[in-house]
Amino acid sequence: MGKIKENSTNNINKKYIQECDLSYAVCKIGGRWKLLILNRLKDGKLRFSQVRDRICGITERMLTLQLRELEKEGLVKRTVHAEVPPRVDYELTNIARELIPIWEDLEKWGNKHRDLVQNGEIEAKV
Repeated sequence: MGKIKENSTNNINKKYIQECDLSYAVCKIGGRWKLLILNRLKDGKLRFSQVRDRICGITERMLTLQLRELEKEGLVKRTVHAEVPPRVDYELTNIARELIPIWEDLEKWGNKHRDLVQNGEIEAKV
């Protein structure tokens, strides 16, 4: 594969994301599933099937991919127990635990915004 041009849009965006703390943070936890996964792990360790069962609509493949990304980013710790059959637990890392009050505030904001839209107090265009 060729080298990415220094002035390409992707390269410029990547540099901006690395320099802007807010964009950087959103990239680490953004997307459809990551916050849901992190939220399900806030009360302690869970096995893969427990996480899957607590998130409606996520496929096993998507859960696997998202858990791998979260582990790679240092937000989720994966522990493999030497048992037959092998048992794998997932839990939040300390840095991920710092996000709990942030996503709880975001959840409150989402609830408030949804209520305003449903009551016609603001018009959200889809």
